[in-house]
Amino acid sequence: MASLALRSLGRLAIAAAISLCLSGAHAVETTNVMIDNFTFEPAQLTVKVGTTVTWKVVGQSTHDLAARDGSFANRTMTFGQTLSFTFTKAGRYPYVCMQHEGDGMVGEVTVID
Repeated sequence: MASLALRSLGRLAIAAAISLCLSGAHAVETTNVMIDNFTFEPAQLTVKVGTTVTWKVVGQSTHDLAARDGSFANRTMTFGQTLSFTFTKAGRYPYVCMQHEGDGMVGEVTVID
C-alpha cells in the first residue's frame, strides 16, 4: 500500500516537473559589467530577453552611464555603486559613460529572443 502511494507521488512530481518545463518557466538571468577606470568589462555583451544587467564601479574614477536611446541612465556613480536594468525587448543597446565618452568609454548590449 505504502509502495503504491509513493509511486503515485513520484509520478505526480514528475508530471509537475514536466509541466513546469513546458510552461516556459525559467530562472531570471543576470549578468555583470564591471566599470574599471575608463573601460566597461565586457564592453560588448549578448544576452537573452528578460536578462538583468548590473553595472558596478570597481575602479576609483567616477562614472555616469546612459543608453543612447534613453532606455536607461544613471547619475554619477562612485566605487561600489551599481545600476541594474532588465532588458525586455530584443535589439541593440549602445551605451556610454557620458563623462568619458571622448576617452572611448562605450559599450553595447545586444538582446536576443
